[in-house]
Parts: sequence; structure tokens; C-alpha cells
Amino acid sequence: MLIDSHCHLDYFNAAEQEAVLAHAAAAGVGEMVTIGTRLSQSELVRSIATAHDNVWCTVGIHPHNVAEQDVPAPETIAAETRHPKVIGIGESGLDYFYDKAPRDLQQDSFRAHIRASAMTGLPLCIHARDADDDIASILTDEMKTAPFRFLLHCFSSTRALAEAALELGGYISFSGILTFPKSTEIREIARDVPKERLLVETDSPYLAPVPFRGRRNEPAWVAHTARVLAEVHGISPAEMADLTTANFRHLFAKAASV
Repeated sequence: MLIDSHCHLDYFNAAEQEAVLAHAAAAGVGEMVTIGTRLSQSELVRSIATAHDNVWCTVGIHPHNVAEQDVPAPETIAAETRHPKVIGIGESGLDYFYDKAPRDLQQDSFRAHIRASAMTGLPLCIHARDADDDIASILTDEMKTAPFRFLLHCFSSTRALAEAALELGGYISFSGILTFPKSTEIREIARDVPKERLLVETDSPYLAPVPFRGRRNEPAWVAHTARVLAEVHGISPAEMADLTTANFRHLFAKAASV
């Protein structure tokens, strides 16, 4: 069984969600995590997860959206995680490519999410784009104050950030980007990530893998990313499915206990 560790089911309407879940089941994708990007939508992602036994969710504020409200206190974020289907926090992080919010606000929000993660024991899903140095610096700084677990989602960053994250005990998740012909460097980084720190995802409806590039992505297609990741590590797709599912259970421990 495969698990799509990061998707956005709220981008699909109710009828589409049912079709997407059916496609995923047919492709051997047994579970998925629908991700929060605004605290105001926490009830929506929780309701999607509650409606389906095999869907989990996270709550948090995407760096694109942090200027829409005051940066919440860590306690405010933590309070949104009490529901049994909420197994993580985020996505949070830094995005200096689009710069849709002031960088100081992005950093303040990122730290608030990290502290909520430490407070709750739930892992933090991290968005990192063109901000590798600040991501690594903030992770290192906050880890000194209180330990927390985290995942670099949809990895497309530098080897330096991957190594810094692994040194801090983080996990790394790969999306359809791994399958793109020009992603040689990402595949080389993926090859060197310890097998026990690997996860896979779609980030759907974005970033459809080869051979579906350019189409609206969906959780079923995580199988194509997992196949390429298996090739990179020299193991079978079945072994990679077992491996990434076990890693998911270890990182998202709440999902294993519910």
C-alpha cells in the first residue's frame, strides 16, 4: 500500500473527491493526507478527513497566506489539532520565490508553527522555496529550544538543505518533480536520503508526474513517483511502498494510533 503524504482534496468538489478516492484505491493508494493552508479552512479539511476513513489532515497557514491575518500564537495553532483526524501541522515554511507575504511575517509564522509542533508532538509539514538558508537557520535555532518532528514536503531544494534537515532528524518527501526529465539533481539527492527518512506525495492537484505532466494531479499518481524513487534506490516498487508506508506511520504516529 502507498500513502500520499501531501495532497489538497479541498481543491476538488465533492463529486470529484469521490472519483479521486476511487482512482487512488484502484492504484493501491490506501491513505492520503489533505493539507491545511489557512486556519480559516481548518474545519473544511477536518470535515473531508472525517468523511473518509482513509483520509487524514493537517492544519496550518501556508507562507503565501500569512499576511491575511495576524500571526497566530502557537497555542492557537495547537488548539486546531485536537480532532482525531488531525495528524500534523502545516503546511508552513518560507517562500521567497513568489514573496506573496512579507518575509518577516513568513518567518514569524514559521516559528509559531514550529512551536505548535513542539507543543503538540505532531510533525510539521514544511514548504521551502528559494529560502533554504533561512529555513535551515530557523530549524536549527528552534530545535535548540524544544525538539520537534518535521518533513520537508515536495522537495526541490538544495543538497545543503536536505543535509541540514537530515542532521536535525527530519524526513524528506518527494513529489512528481522527481520524475521530470530535468530533475537529475533532485534524483541524486533522493538517492542519498536514508531509506528510513523517505516519503512520497503528489501535492495534487499540482505537479503531476510523468507521464501525466501538465494534467491535474491526483493521489493515484503518487505510484509513479514511488516507482522512480524505487529505481533511484535500487529496490522494487513494492519494497518502496512498504518502506514509505512504514516511514509515514513512524513520523505521523497519531495516524497509527487512531
